[in-house]
Amino acid sequence: MKDFLKNVGATVVGLMLFSVIAGVIGIMGIVGMIASSEATQSTTDNSVLVLKLDGIMEEQNNENEIANLFSDNNDGTLGLQETLSAIKKAKTNNDIKGIYIQGGALGADMAQMQELRDALVDFKKSGKWIIAYGEDFSQGTYYIATTADKIYLNHEGAIDWHGIGGQIAFYKDVLAKVGVKIIPFKCGKYKSATEPFTEDKMSEPSRQQTERYIGGWWNTICQAVSQSRGINVSTLNSYADRVISMEPAENMVKYKMIDGLLYNDEIKDVIKKKLGLGKDDVINQLSVADMANIKEDTNGDEVAVYYAYGDIVNETPKQAILQNNHYISGQDMCDDLESLADNDDIKAVVIRVNSGGGSAYASEQLWHAVQKLKAKKPVVISMGGAAASGAYYLSCAANYIFAEPTTITGSIGIFGMVFNKTDLMTKKLGIKYDEVKTNRNSTFGSADIPMTTEQMGFIQTSINRGYMLFKSRVAAGRKMSMERVEELAQGHVYLGEDAIKINLVDELGGLDRAVAKAAQLAKVKTWYAESYPEPMDMVEQLLNSGTTRNNFLDEQLRLALGTLYEPFMLTRSLQQMDAIQARMPFRLQVN
Repeated sequence: MKDFLKNVGATVVGLMLFSVIAGVIGIMGIVGMIASSEATQSTTDNSVLVLKLDGIMEEQNNENEIANLFSDNNDGTLGLQETLSAIKKAKTNNDIKGIYIQGGALGADMAQMQELRDALVDFKKSGKWIIAYGEDFSQGTYYIATTADKIYLNHEGAIDWHGIGGQIAFYKDVLAKVGVKIIPFKCGKYKSATEPFTEDKMSEPSRQQTERYIGGWWNTICQAVSQSRGINVSTLNSYADRVISMEPAENMVKYKMIDGLLYNDEIKDVIKKKLGLGKDDVINQLSVADMANIKEDTNGDEVAVYYAYGDIVNETPKQAILQNNHYISGQDMCDDLESLADNDDIKAVVIRVNSGGGSAYASEQLWHAVQKLKAKKPVVISMGGAAASGAYYLSCAANYIFAEPTTITGSIGIFGMVFNKTDLMTKKLGIKYDEVKTNRNSTFGSADIPMTTEQMGFIQTSINRGYMLFKSRVAAGRKMSMERVEELAQGHVYLGEDAIKINLVDELGGLDRAVAKAAQLAKVKTWYAESYPEPMDMVEQLLNSGTTRNNFLDEQLRLALGTLYEPFMLTRSLQQMDAIQARMPFRLQVN
């Protein structure tokens, strides 16, 4: 028996030691793989940069690098920052002769696509070429691809071309069937975030502003395609009305939308000819990820670029299986901006904002943090796809604001929503209540008991006070009277090209121009940009392995739901929100 126990014990100890050793070796292997992937890379002559415009685009590539090493998705999430940097480096790198765009279904907001397209137009100033090819082009991808010298399509491929539109789901009647009623509190006739839960159709102000910004987007796309392809805008609109996506690929050549039809293997010969290669030669390809490892010039003074995108919350919530993984955490961002303010090596800060807003409380804290930062060094805002409501709240404290013409901004206003579950609890479920209280409003706040007129007045007063505070911040930051701010506020959403006319932004342009302006305000002659907050290190990635699953599921939801993704996630997170919100109602994407 003793020998048996000794043998069992020895086996257990052996297995434990083996597990520990295997784990250490595994971690060392992962470290080696990551170190290898992050090593400084050099280019070889006669290379081509490959841009795969397919998948979800975020402001940065924050995917878990460990997971990417073992997945089929070698490029990870598409990061706008990394893609723009790759194009910029390719322009000045003598080894890189051109760019090959591989088209697909790109999930990006309109301002991101405009910034990408502008970067490719700038790239062509170097005299280098761009070739585009795809089996299928989404509208957004095609808009970007029209920067190419030549566009090719698969013989059985298609170009999605139907205009821009979206549907808003209204839940009032569904909620009523289960005994739930939403009581809205808001300021401003354009603040329509509550409408999906309280109405059965769009209000006229909501419809008016939505038509304006999607009309502005479509006009931007048509004008750009018209100029690049030599097709007049009225013809492009007739193509969209007819949904030429359903027509044979041969017609795309006839309509001048593309330059030719090729199979997948045949596009390689086009690229080889551009590079002066023989039929059996290998094409030297560089991906966006490869370009990230090519050393950049870091001479001069540092301008920090702080990325703030996602919903504005007080603190980042624990990761739920269906949650969007990107947030602007009021607590974390305030701490980060304080660190940037105290760092004497940083001469100016650009805050890259892409958010539809969120918590009104957190937005006020962020406004305060930007004010404190501005007292020490220049602060410039670079607006991405959206910088609206709470995101505009924090932006208005900066020295200078840039937006793309297609950026959604403004939406100065706040709202709140209260769930009334009385009918659900009492009529549907048959629950009965009794209560004791010391004061007439002691039970105020219970979702199961109807609010009195007095209690609803308390909430509306609080909303009004928050709205006045928001407007006062805009008035001070943009040097306007309160009366003028009220004219522009009321939750009204604007395109960047409209916002500049009414002094909500200072200049139209992308991130590079914002960085240059920050350097100018800091009075530095040479500079380089450094990104913040810093990405997670390997240990943090290992400890947050669940994040990868969440990112993957969230990406699948975005792709599956399309324009319904935003309202779906908003509906799901309603009860987790702060009571008072400064956010825009929803965000459409160009599909």
